[in-house]
Amino acid sequence: MAINSRDKGARFERTIAGMFRDYGYQAERTAQHCGKNGDAPDVRGVRGIHIETKAVERLNIYDAMDQAKRDSKNTDNLPTVIHKKNNHEVLVTMRFEDWMKLYREWEAST
Repeated sequence: MAINSRDKGARFERTIAGMFRDYGYQAERTAQHCGKNGDAPDVRGVRGIHIETKAVERLNIYDAMDQAKRDSKNTDNLPTVIHKKNNHEVLVTMRFEDWMKLYREWEAST
């Protein structure tokens, strides 16, 4: 991986952690605080969610989701990919059944 790509990824991880902090979560970039091991999320501090971040122009979302699923397999965390490409908004991708779990929880609370 080129240094610029690695730096772009690290910046995006910090951005996403900051976005979660703006909503009141104590999120942080995992590699910044405990190093990067094989199954650690890119951002931690959002209970129940395994976060993989991708800041690329051409994302294979299925490969990214496979990584999130593989890295979260020994946990109860929902595998989630947060991604964007240049000059576009941040998107969140998750499996339909996981999204339904979240939606049902929200629906029950209203």
